[in-house]
Amino acid sequence: MGTDRLALQPQRTDVPATAAFRSILFGAADADLTDAAEPPFFVDLNLDQAVESIVAGRDEYDLEPFFYTPLRDEDTVVYRQEVFRDLETEALRAAVRAFAQAMQRTRQYLALVQKQHYTPERERWFLDAAEIYSEAVRSLADSLGELELDSRGFNGFRRYLSGYATSEQFGSLTTEARTVRAGLDRVRYTLRIRGGRVTVSGYHDERDYTVEVEETFARFRESTAASHRVEVPDSGSMDHVEARIAQLVARLHPEAFAALDRFCERHQGFCDRGLVTFDREIQFYLAYIEHSERLTRAGAMFCYPTVSARSKEIAADDAFDLALAAKLSGEGGTVVSNDFVLAGAERILVVTGPNQGGKTTFARMFGQLHYLAGLGLPVPGSRAQLFLPDRIFTHFERQEDITTLRGKLDDELVRMRDILEPATAASVVVINEIFASTTLADAVQLGQDVLRRIVDLGCLAVCVTFVDELTTLGEATVSMVATVPPEDPSRRTFKVVRKPADGRAYAWAIAEKYGVSYERLKGRISR
Repeated sequence: MGTDRLALQPQRTDVPATAAFRSILFGAADADLTDAAEPPFFVDLNLDQAVESIVAGRDEYDLEPFFYTPLRDEDTVVYRQEVFRDLETEALRAAVRAFAQAMQRTRQYLALVQKQHYTPERERWFLDAAEIYSEAVRSLADSLGELELDSRGFNGFRRYLSGYATSEQFGSLTTEARTVRAGLDRVRYTLRIRGGRVTVSGYHDERDYTVEVEETFARFRESTAASHRVEVPDSGSMDHVEARIAQLVARLHPEAFAALDRFCERHQGFCDRGLVTFDREIQFYLAYIEHSERLTRAGAMFCYPTVSARSKEIAADDAFDLALAAKLSGEGGTVVSNDFVLAGAERILVVTGPNQGGKTTFARMFGQLHYLAGLGLPVPGSRAQLFLPDRIFTHFERQEDITTLRGKLDDELVRMRDILEPATAASVVVINEIFASTTLADAVQLGQDVLRRIVDLGCLAVCVTFVDELTTLGEATVSMVATVPPEDPSRRTFKVVRKPADGRAYAWAIAEKYGVSYERLKGRISR
């Protein structure tokens, strides 16, 4: 058989219609991830860092497209939340992980098939891969049959798996693999080596010297002397002598090797496409669970948010920046959590306060929560009620680009236009330090114009600003302030609370700009 004929090409197995199953991620919907790309706001919200941490060590599954494809369908979000809840059961996670490990070995063996030059060796790796796969399927089917499953996803998959495990095609695969293996296990032959000549012949009850050889060299194996052997890497491939021996053995036992050949021919692409898809998609859940558990051990909390594609009344308790939490946990620190709520006609959180007080982190957290909820993931916090946006737009400070021939203010205006034109009532907008490069009067006027446009659109937004006047535009805006201890204004609490702007933000910005802030003056005096 040629190497290409033993390639793994997953096929859809004919399973009973009652066992129909599409996806553990998308339910009954079809998902096209062909053009999935990192959203433009990922860097602003540090979601690129979060996803990189989540998928680390799982490169073979190519999970990033799943994290680039949010949902707007409430039912599919709940579908994923149900799967996450089932996976809270350690027995289910253990069964799924064992299946994933077996599938990894199956792929590794099939990859070895492609690398071998000799037919007997290729076919033997193929048989081993088929047996590992068969055992993985049977073991997972048995495990799921014993567990209580509440999610539609796992119940649908269990029915699918049960139908496949009892199908004629899978039964043929397992039965034939067992028969072929038994035939090969019965192969016996005699090998005589004299000088450079090797003779292969049938086995006729000749004396087996294996035991004597092992006993002779046993004392060397038991020696406590340090080993000075050089490890020679095993490529997993036969050399030409071994290959020739295998060919001669095949001549002595034609039936066993002909059965192996027929097995490989008949069961090309033996992996069921539905199980291959499940094996990849379930890693989306496992990766996020393992990531969140690392943060939970550091004191963080996660919850299943209530989601809606219609209601814009949103709230979150004990929420935090996922990327920042991962960074701090790695350094032995803990992240500060915050709350927010928008009710009734409220649509925009306007955040003011001193520099380095946690305002930008709060804005990122707001955007992250809505995006993560749209992926069907548990979100950072103890409780959350969130909106499923059609798109998320971000406006963060950028370095001036001389190639555009525009000043910083012109560039900000162009970027805001590019946000407000495509934005809809179903969008979420995250604005960080808008129009900080102009005068206060202009910043007030331009900022009010932008927020009024957002109010007219009816979309949800968070706006970090040093302009207190933006907090009182009307009933759609809610003022939140990054707080400092009254007794020590130089210290940051990183707590952002709902209260009227206190007038310190712009004064602090001006003091920083001209080098007369508390920290700057204190530094000068100490010198």
